[in-house]
Amino acid sequence: MSLRFQILGSGSAGNAALLQSENTRVLVDAGFSARKLNEFLLAAGESLARIDAIFLTHEHGDHAAGLSGLARYPQIKVFANRATAQATQRTLKHRIDWQVFETGTTFRFRDFEVANFSVPHDAQDPVGFTFAHGEGDLLSSRRTLTWLTDLGHAPQHVLERARDSDVLVLEANYCPDLLEADTRRPWSVKQRINSRHGHLSNHAARDLLQALASPRWRHVYFAHLSRDCNTPAAVEAACAPALAALGCAYSIVAPGTGTAAFRF
Repeated sequence: MSLRFQILGSGSAGNAALLQSENTRVLVDAGFSARKLNEFLLAAGESLARIDAIFLTHEHGDHAAGLSGLARYPQIKVFANRATAQATQRTLKHRIDWQVFETGTTFRFRDFEVANFSVPHDAQDPVGFTFAHGEGDLLSSRRTLTWLTDLGHAPQHVLERARDSDVLVLEANYCPDLLEADTRRPWSVKQRINSRHGHLSNHAARDLLQALASPRWRHVYFAHLSRDCNTPAAVEAACAPALAALGCAYSIVAPGTGTAAFRF
């Protein structure tokens, strides 16, 4: 059976995605209320009652807000490293069924092999994930998805994780010109966003793609766009040429929206 992947919502207000195999359903981040997550899942033909686990990149609310409503769903295990679990648990009234992993390790959850890797962002111990499924033989082809958002720059180990994925979810958070012109954010916030522990700009996302151009990519998703300081058109102008020569399909996830299901 192919894998099914669907971004439920992405942007500064919340982030979550569904990854599904024949036997396993997981969320990557849960940055919306449990009620909203369930609405998204029902529209996708699933529900929180059928989710097996959540993989948490870091503790910021736009990635972890849904955990406060999980008391009704005791079957959901939440995977995070120790620093992220501790920082998130302090904000909750009920105890989460934490599955704590060490940053930089690879482990199995059901039929997925899950690798996590450190990313430079202003959180306790933020990570990206690579999910792999299948044995890589004639009977079970190996398919991989890498989730790469919330990072100020891409060190070599991050580039290596993204290089050979079938599906890449990549942050394109802001357009430098729109961020500079923005009147709602003070200079200190702009400096944070633009720092090496902030977010990737459209130009930084383009540079990463050009450095890694991989014929294995089947689909690239540009995600975590700022509602005020980016537009899908700006992402298109900056990043589309880097993928055009490869004939690689891509989607730009507008703030507050999701995507159709993609099977690979």
